[in-house]
Amino acid sequence: MIDLSGKVAIVTGSSRGIGAAIAIVLAQQGAKVVINHRNSAEGAEAVRQTITDLGGEAEVIQADVSRFDDAQRLVKETVNVFGRVDILVNNAGTTRDKLIMMMKEEDWDIVIRTNLTSAYNCAKAAIRPMMKKRAGRIINITSVVGLAGQAGQSNYAASKAGLIGFTKSLAKEVGSRNITVNAIAPGFVPTALTNVLPQDMIDDAIRNTPLGRLGEPEDIAYAVAFLASDQAGFITGQVLSVDGGLIMQ
Repeated sequence: MIDLSGKVAIVTGSSRGIGAAIAIVLAQQGAKVVINHRNSAEGAEAVRQTITDLGGEAEVIQADVSRFDDAQRLVKETVNVFGRVDILVNNAGTTRDKLIMMMKEEDWDIVIRTNLTSAYNCAKAAIRPMMKKRAGRIINITSVVGLAGQAGQSNYAASKAGLIGFTKSLAKEVGSRNITVNAIAPGFVPTALTNVLPQDMIDDAIRNTPLGRLGEPEDIAYAVAFLASDQAGFITGQVLSVDGGLIMQ
């Protein structure tokens, strides 16, 4: 049994999909959760209500974490409400898929800012209170695309591969303060982001997945809960693929 009682978690981009599942599962394990969104207030409130109905405690904080000032505000408001930050899950993400010859500079920039720069912004803000109490968990949601690449997703792959290097480097910086930094690389999980992918790409992913199915948001969420727990206290700088074996192919 994973027990996160007394812990406070921020989950960026948690108004839907994998982020919502992470927020709900962390709350089920006893954590107080901050649900973050950029412009999905209705979805964020629905996640908060689900957590409340399950007997948990959560707050919604709007912030565009691709902006440094917003990320700082997110952490400050969390501390104001709950008194601490123990867990940061950098989940905020977006896609703008195109072959590079068709990709606009804006398509590149927004994906890098949302997927990678946001992790820097939030980690930089959250590490200070974590260092003061010499404990913390940072979990970055990367992707198997960051490990293997994917045609038409050079911006997304670059951002997710960047998260892996960021994870490993940051783990070395803050390990002496008992702060662990790990990454989870989901395979294909049905969400609003993956729903725009061509069906033949989805079918191909299923064929190449040894477990023979797509993932579920909860598959990722329970892995996050483990890495956020005391039981994972000697794990840092690692990338855990939660992909049904897809990356082996």
